[in-house]
Amino acid sequence: MRTYYLAPVGNNAALTSISLGTVRTLERLGIRAAFIKPVADNYPGEEGERSVGFAQALFNIKVPKPISIDRVEFLMSHGLKDQLMEEMVAMKGQGESDVDLLVVEGLAHDPHKPLLASLNGDIARNLQSDVILVVNAEDTDAVNIAEQIEITVEQFGGSDRVSLVGYVLTRVPSKTDVQQLHRLIAQNSKVVNEGRLPLIGATPYEPSHTAPRMLDVANHLNAKILFHGNIETARVRDIMVATRSIEYVVERLRPGALVITAGDRDDVLIATSMAVMRGTPIAGLLLTSGFEPKHVIKKLCAPALMQKIPVLLTEGTTYETVNALGRMDNHIPGDDIERATLLVDFVADHLNGEILKAKVDLQTESRMPPAAFRYQLMQAARKANKRIVLPEGDEPRTVKAAVICHQKGIARCVLLGDRNSIEEVAEAQGVELPADLEILNPDEIRHRYVMPLAELRKSKGMTPPQAEQHLEDNVVMGTMMIVMNEVDGLVSGAVHTTANTIRPALQLIKTAPGASIVSSVFFMLMPDQVYVYGDCAVNPDPTAQELADIAIQSADSAKAFGISPRVAMISYSTGSSGAGADVEKVAEATRLAKGKRPDLLIDGPLQYDAASVESVGRQKSPGSPVAGRANVFVFPDLNTGNTTYKAVQRSANVVSVGPMLQGLRRPVNDLSRGALVDDIVYTIALTAIQATQQIEG
Repeated sequence: MRTYYLAPVGNNAALTSISLGTVRTLERLGIRAAFIKPVADNYPGEEGERSVGFAQALFNIKVPKPISIDRVEFLMSHGLKDQLMEEMVAMKGQGESDVDLLVVEGLAHDPHKPLLASLNGDIARNLQSDVILVVNAEDTDAVNIAEQIEITVEQFGGSDRVSLVGYVLTRVPSKTDVQQLHRLIAQNSKVVNEGRLPLIGATPYEPSHTAPRMLDVANHLNAKILFHGNIETARVRDIMVATRSIEYVVERLRPGALVITAGDRDDVLIATSMAVMRGTPIAGLLLTSGFEPKHVIKKLCAPALMQKIPVLLTEGTTYETVNALGRMDNHIPGDDIERATLLVDFVADHLNGEILKAKVDLQTESRMPPAAFRYQLMQAARKANKRIVLPEGDEPRTVKAAVICHQKGIARCVLLGDRNSIEEVAEAQGVELPADLEILNPDEIRHRYVMPLAELRKSKGMTPPQAEQHLEDNVVMGTMMIVMNEVDGLVSGAVHTTANTIRPALQLIKTAPGASIVSSVFFMLMPDQVYVYGDCAVNPDPTAQELADIAIQSADSAKAFGISPRVAMISYSTGSSGAGADVEKVAEATRLAKGKRPDLLIDGPLQYDAASVESVGRQKSPGSPVAGRANVFVFPDLNTGNTTYKAVQRSANVVSVGPMLQGLRRPVNDLSRGALVDDIVYTIALTAIQATQQIEG
């Protein structure tokens, strides 16, 4: 197993985020990496080690306990470095087995502990590591960076003795030409100029990654919590000190603002509450000088305060409180997994995976981990460059998702709705609408589709006036836009029901050639890999023939998204161990599916545990190519499928992407009404990719 050792060049190199970002980058490429941090960092008031906790939470891997800094100093000061190295080598074998690579986070520079400065080279050599250097580029120039790189390489034994993977620049100032900076570094560094230390990536400074939760603010200030609100999730992206008259305060009540004011400023409290009730997601209120709001003011503001916005109280003056906030630690607390995930994904977006992959000899079985699925999904959607209509154009989550897709090039979204209403929604959510994001007012374009719709449905007796009435429904209008080849796909369901979304598609788009049924799949992002569940949303009780078609559709969908399908036909019985009409239906569906598509790995009937757990599969269905290794699960009916997907999603905290509809001529996809913004983004990406596949098909 190859080992990558990440070592800092200079101070504040963001070593943890780059180390975990390296694991994420490899994961996106389908490379399974283990992680260790040989020496623990200690943070006051926290149990455990942050890097280890984040690695376990983000990647679902076993990470050995690091050696404490006190023990390291003890062994070093007593001349027991060899014993220390033996303990670290032993740690290397305690992590995950059956992996392709080990990522090791080295020791950050600490000017107060000079005794540890030379340890990175010793650890890397004893762990037989290839080295990645991590360089803080925030306040230095190319000449200085080059000099630090040369010195660090010499500390590792010189470029002829150490195996170098490359270097990463961190905290890169905005508007920096990274390639030009790399060329200047190469001019002043022999090891870079000779190509032995390529640039792996550069991460710019991103202020949003330092946004603390209101909970973190409360803990830092030891503040009294007057109203709890959403204190665990609300993030502070701006600080507004309300010392002026109320008209100046109102214009700064923006999303993510922490409003700081003396507790006797009733006008500020009322204005903030009104902004919250209007829909502006204020981060919170911080009242100073020990003044609690009067009872009558609390009662007036209760709808906003008690349900949505956290309110804190400090005894210090406003000046003292603002100064104390300025001393707040920017490191991510160990329990803030959301912020850690955001930062690690951001780092992975800026690393060159091909350089990291080049030295890895893949040994583990090919699989599709969630990060790889998400990454490949977005890359394929960008390449597809499809136009996707969103009928729920003024729904807040949909507006946010459309902006994200536009900014990231995932799809060309079309919002159906009144521009003024959409702009108001965007402003309330703190979202800036790109000037070139397409918004179409249904009232202005409805006339285009009246006659085409009436013609399509004339066999059902539809007249033009009836068609115009049907087109009052934006989903119907969006579906007609697909029929007339004006857009490539449709995503709806954040507000509308599944029936509202699917019915127009079945009536106007029809099924694809060769498809006998429209079905659905969910992509279940399990901790280690992605499963495909079908059908969990459309068909209540499919026949054996229909179930066979669902299995084939689900396998083809899996394959289209990079998953090599191993299809399990799920039942309450495995093989011939049980009897009954339901089991016989699954057995017949399995036979039909195998006959239609002998190229696919399909087996059934299989119980869920026999399909998914290798030891159970070997026992209950020995010799099966699917049992214990299935990644596509086809359920016998909607009751079983929907119940299973929701149980897995909720009890195991699994992200489910979908449902994605299968069998239509053109892609239309439904959302859960509880969908998050990310869910909508993923569904838009799925739809864009489907549009490409259907055209190619």
